[in-house]
Amino acid sequence: MQAVFDGHNDVLLRLWQNARKGSDPVGEFVTGTDQGHIDAPRSKKGGLVGGLCAIYVPSGDLVLAGPDANGHYATPLSAPIEHLPSLRVAVEMADIAVRLDRAGAWKLCRSTAEIREAIGQGIFASVLHMEGCEAIGADLSALETFYAAGLRTLGPVWSRHNAFAHGVPFAFPMSPDTAPGLTEAGFELVKACNRLGILIDLAHITEKGFWDVAKTSDQPLVVSHSNAHALTAVARNLTDKQLDAVSESKGLVGLNYATTMLRADAQENAATPLSDMVRHIDYMVERMGIDCVGLGSDFDGATIPEDIGDAAGSQKLVAALKSAGYGDAELAKICRENWLRVLGQAWHEAA
Repeated sequence: MQAVFDGHNDVLLRLWQNARKGSDPVGEFVTGTDQGHIDAPRSKKGGLVGGLCAIYVPSGDLVLAGPDANGHYATPLSAPIEHLPSLRVAVEMADIAVRLDRAGAWKLCRSTAEIREAIGQGIFASVLHMEGCEAIGADLSALETFYAAGLRTLGPVWSRHNAFAHGVPFAFPMSPDTAPGLTEAGFELVKACNRLGILIDLAHITEKGFWDVAKTSDQPLVVSHSNAHALTAVARNLTDKQLDAVSESKGLVGLNYATTMLRADAQENAATPLSDMVRHIDYMVERMGIDCVGLGSDFDGATIPEDIGDAAGSQKLVAALKSAGYGDAELAKICRENWLRVLGQAWHEAA
């Protein structure tokens, strides 16, 4: 079994939504559930040993557009959301993450040494991530507080515009070059993350925003959950030029399991074969090199192939990659080691 450290999941969103209905998030994670994709029992069964766990404030107005007669679709961007309501939700999700840590249900990790230690102890190694930084505030007033609480990676924007950057819509076919890039506040956020040692995630950002970060940040370029635009032409996927820039920076792209980002027709269809996942991995490995490809499942945030199902099925992708010719050393890089390398570099750890 290859231990899998995954670059993106939304388990905190699911736990928070259920907690608002009266559920105990610690109990739900520890004992397991038939909802969503991730809990402790299913993670252990599938060798999912940890990952970047997102604080994501949902947009109430998001309704995914259906395909037209040609199979094309374009969902309008969600409206921007305000700082203070976002901060309240983000604090509630961070509180769940801390409660899970204190209960021993998972380990909130702030270094790669802590990640490896948790993996060795059989405890889910969680890294606190923020997907869309509305809760931080345009003046960065909450950034250091979240950092003190364990925040170690963030994406300036989700697929909606905010004070820091512009997001790409859920649309097919469409280029990621859909809107402007970083705002003045966005450039300041990047500089602050470089100073503190917070990894910057370029998922959901426009192509112009991608290049703005590339020219400003001192970190490897990391896109936690995206795929190859050449194979699936959704706005969320990366052009060859972007993939080349990630490779040049010795960064990483995490394979997104969302079927809309895997299939050639970009449709939401769980009957998507594992071969589509392997196809994107092959393309990115050939374009960027084996050291720049990881996994970014989007568990609990997307429709994924039914052959994977949930965290318990994580080794099925590993088996498919092994059948495609990847050896154990290459699989170790894809499954966890590449993520640990870029995290350590962004976190100012000694080489």
